[in-house]
Amino acid sequence: MTNTLTAPTLTIGELEANYSLYCKAMRLLIREGKSLNKIRRTVCWERLQTLHNCLPGQYRDPGYLYTLLNREQQLA
Repeated sequence: MTNTLTAPTLTIGELEANYSLYCKAMRLLIREGKSLNKIRRTVCWERLQTLHNCLPGQYRDPGYLYTLLNREQQLA
């Protein structure tokens, strides 16, 4: 018998409750100068993507959010 570790699944409600945290994490990654490819491999990107896929009318695509936050950082 093998033991496999599985990540706990989050509900949409839990993802929605932490939306601002995921945005803050992305903002910090951009501020640190991480590339888009590196940011795409993060948990925050994955969770933002899940929110967008499940509720596209409420949550923007993480790529669009990245563009907005990156522009905001450049103007600061």
